[in-house]
Amino acid sequence: MYDRNGIVLAKNIIFYRLKIKPDKTNIFFQNLIILQKILKLKNNKYNIINIFNKKIKNNDYTPFILKYNLNDVQISKFLVNKYRFPQMSLISYQKRFYPHGNIFAHVVGYIKLYNDKKEIFFKNINLIKKYIKNHPTGVSGIEKYYENLLYGNLGYQKIATNNKGEYKYKICKKNAYTGSDIFLTIDFFLQKYIYSLMANIKGAVIVSNPRNGAILAMVSTPSYDPNLFINSFKNQNLNILLKNNNHPLVNRVIQGIYPPASTVKPYVSLIALDLNLIDENTILFDPGWWKIPKINQIYKDWKKNGHGYLNITKALQESSDSFFYQLSYNIGINKIHKWMTKFGYGKLTNIDLFNEKLGNMPTKKWKFNNIQIPWYLGDTISVGIGQSYWNATPIQIHNALIILINNGISKTPHIYQKRKLNNIFYYYSEPKDKKIINLPLKYWNIVKLGMYNVANKKKGTMYKYFSSANYHIAAKTGTAQVFNLKNLKKCNIKKIKKKLRDHKLIIAFAPFENPKIAITIIIENSDNSISIGYIARKIFDYIFKHKEKFLI
Repeated sequence: MYDRNGIVLAKNIIFYRLKIKPDKTNIFFQNLIILQKILKLKNNKYNIINIFNKKIKNNDYTPFILKYNLNDVQISKFLVNKYRFPQMSLISYQKRFYPHGNIFAHVVGYIKLYNDKKEIFFKNINLIKKYIKNHPTGVSGIEKYYENLLYGNLGYQKIATNNKGEYKYKICKKNAYTGSDIFLTIDFFLQKYIYSLMANIKGAVIVSNPRNGAILAMVSTPSYDPNLFINSFKNQNLNILLKNNNHPLVNRVIQGIYPPASTVKPYVSLIALDLNLIDENTILFDPGWWKIPKINQIYKDWKKNGHGYLNITKALQESSDSFFYQLSYNIGINKIHKWMTKFGYGKLTNIDLFNEKLGNMPTKKWKFNNIQIPWYLGDTISVGIGQSYWNATPIQIHNALIILINNGISKTPHIYQKRKLNNIFYYYSEPKDKKIINLPLKYWNIVKLGMYNVANKKKGTMYKYFSSANYHIAAKTGTAQVFNLKNLKKCNIKKIKKKLRDHKLIIAFAPFENPKIAITIIIENSDNSISIGYIARKIFDYIFKHKEKFLI
């Protein structure tokens, strides 16, 4: 398995093990002791002798593996002395190896060598024919999704025999086919760089080409070393990872569930524009709060003294909550739900990885069925800024961004680029473009201008990070509330339990005039020690520094 540049991400390495056929002669046991000394085996000589005595006592003369993974010195010494050990032989076998460990674990995944078909859960009984003892089986990531392409098919033949076991005729035959080398859309160097930025953070980063949906980097942290599980799927390794409170086995890109927060404000803006609730010149006043008409229930803005008079582009630039409280109230939950499902919320993106989570795009019916409480206007207000019962995976949040960049055209996110079989390349077949949202170009441009201002105008939530950049991006930030702190007048974030701290989000694309890169970043339970804006700037700087690779 390779990255887009041909750098190896997973490969098979040849190892050797020492196989011995038991013998009850004295010379056999003498040779065992000599062999142990020559190869410097750690096994106690009496333990070795006891093992073979027990096998012989039980009339078990089947070959026995005395030593796995012999090193080069042991192999050389055995071959020199092989004539002295007629009952002993070296057996070669292949072992999967992931040279970059944690960095690509959630992309590449890992395999398991099952010793028994009963260990595998088959939804289709016919799949059993694919597997034999110690046949590699994908457990996660690309190893699982493209298992058929990577490892081929073993094939089989059914024959009829007479009562003497002699061949009579062939019943059926399925030819075997070899596996392919797979090349991914992932860029090794970009992935490695982003992982270095995220190594001590819980979160997820996605970088893709919005023109075709190709994923250039997909980082989920914390991660794990897939080599821990190869050949021997040791329970202790799995248990350690399962008990880890940071959940390193979870691929946060497709399985992490978060409120999308203010990253949804561009989409709410588009709905309001389409419904003629506002236009680019509409001005609303934000005093730092908004009150639901007739109910007198107050919803506060994140900025205590408010943002003042705002049009739609400035509301996006400064991420005014009060502006979007009003819009969501006027739109209503039914229309918000209808539109947001068009942007892919509450749906699978169909990325080429298994176990993608669905997230939740709430409705009145969903709330009543799941919580047995009716829908309140306040729920709609919260949904309008990406909170309440609304949650999504990073890949869903990213997918919505891609639709926005392409003015309503959907691009399926994918990691597979091509495969090579018998020196012939077979390339990813890109699905036909689907125009899933039809809006005037003017509306898309208004919203994108607001996102441009986020990074390029004063008071923009990303201005301090990108004002000095020699390129232009468009972005939208978000803060997903995990725990309500409104009753605490003052709080030291360092004293709040980490699991209760807010999540930080950003969606962005560049270059603004002709987008070729889209980025989504989520930092879980941020303590502000590392800014999401800092990470976004570092990633874009890297991409523009290597523009010949990413921006052509």
